[in-house]
Amino acid sequence: MEIKIRPYQIEDTQAILEIINYNILNSTALYDYEPRTLKNQITIFDDKLKKGFPIIVATENEIVVGFGYYSEFRFREAYKFTVEHSVYAHPNHIGKGIGKLILENLIDLAKAQKLHTMIGVIDSENQSSIDFHKKFGFEIAGTIKDSGFKFDRWLHSVFVQRML
Repeated sequence: MEIKIRPYQIEDTQAILEIINYNILNSTALYDYEPRTLKNQITIFDDKLKKGFPIIVATENEIVVGFGYYSEFRFREAYKFTVEHSVYAHPNHIGKGIGKLILENLIDLAKAQKLHTMIGVIDSENQSSIDFHKKFGFEIAGTIKDSGFKFDRWLHSVFVQRML
């Protein structure tokens, strides 16, 4: 089965929402507490697209099995060359190289937009994601301790960075 990468379409939102809500409810990959609604997710993505940021999906047999995007890191003008990215694969499709394809594409898109650096924010317990990012030239830039609280415990955010 071949994994294909293509731009997001609004029809993809429900499948993406299933991946997001799975991670909200079962992991510390997202620091949200409550599942998102379809309307809320469409609004979030519309905002990113209006600002000129890409959202891409990975498909297998025309079924969405992962997605990724990047958008502003912070809202001050001087940060306009720095973006924060997110990469997710459906939990039933982990280990197929989906994340690799998505991240490679996001890096290429960021370079094409003449961005300077890409940031990832990863929960410190997610060592596999930290190691995954290191394979793509990301370096740990720092850790913010007790930056989130979920599942009745404090969580630490690891910032990884890649110069483009």
